[in-house]
Amino acid sequence: MSKINNIIIVSLILICSVTQGQLENDQDISKVGTTAAQFLKISSGGRGLAMGSANVAITNNLSSSFWNPAGLAHVKGIQVYFENNGWLAGTDYNFGSFGFEWPRVGVLSLSITMLTTPDDLVRTIEKPTGTGEKFNAQDMSIGISLGKSLTNQLSLGATIKNIRQRIWHSTGQTIAADIGVQYKTPIKDIILGASISNFGNDISLIGRDMNLSVDPDPNNQGNIEFVNAQYETDAFPLPLLFRVGIGGNIINKEKLNVLFAIDAVHPNDNYEYLNLGLETNVNNMFSIRAGYPGIGKKDAIEGLSLGFGVKYPIMKTSNVLVVDYTSADFGPLGIVQRVSIGFNY
Repeated sequence: MSKINNIIIVSLILICSVTQGQLENDQDISKVGTTAAQFLKISSGGRGLAMGSANVAITNNLSSSFWNPAGLAHVKGIQVYFENNGWLAGTDYNFGSFGFEWPRVGVLSLSITMLTTPDDLVRTIEKPTGTGEKFNAQDMSIGISLGKSLTNQLSLGATIKNIRQRIWHSTGQTIAADIGVQYKTPIKDIILGASISNFGNDISLIGRDMNLSVDPDPNNQGNIEFVNAQYETDAFPLPLLFRVGIGGNIINKEKLNVLFAIDAVHPNDNYEYLNLGLETNVNNMFSIRAGYPGIGKKDAIEGLSLGFGVKYPIMKTSNVLVVDYTSADFGPLGIVQRVSIGFNY
């Protein structure tokens, strides 16, 4: 067991060293706007968003497939989770997950994430008020995750997901993976966590909207008048995220628990930053949360996030209904409010 502990501690130190090295080498280059599938960075789960997106070490429910798949190892029984909320700029965000314990294997979950835009008019230079057609866009990710506790202190997890983007009749698709680890230290049960998200191939768009007909030699008559051709779009990488976090109890009593969480995040398309979060639990039934994300990120617009959660036993059985509410400040883009519902069998 001591060898495993040493391996985990060394791995976390190496990840922190790599992140710090990238910070020193790229401190003047943010690479903003260089990746596709930005919807993969939208926080899933009311608890994590309310705690300022500081969740990689303490996540322990079905939203762990987003933060750190190792957190799935703490799921008990059968659980379902769903949220449907308005996102920024009139878009609609959906996340749903189903998971269950698989004896001697771990906890298996299936999750789907979707971001859609409302219909808009198709406009051209000749018809700037609209052609009579409408278009929309949709991003979707479907993933299968597995989390397993190797010991009482160590949990590992991984996710394989199919990522698809569509704009009207053009689509792009690729495969990506997430991996994560959580380790409960012997020091006051402080938890360390680390994850790598969205490790996969680049993505580009293809489809009938790319088709066109051209005259290869418009200055000469009598040649081939039209040739079918196709636009070729560039391929862009996915938004790769390295997260390293720590979390633990500040107060841990029978009817009162106060939890803190700190995440350090290194994205491949922005500057490094910190997320901070706090959670207070009363009677393991009512939770109050607060957090502040994006500390150290240049030109960050995120502000304070607040939220609360309720766990309600159904008819005095072991079944529990979980409801979370979150309000997050996105500066000039407004306040995002989110309600999520979970059910534990």
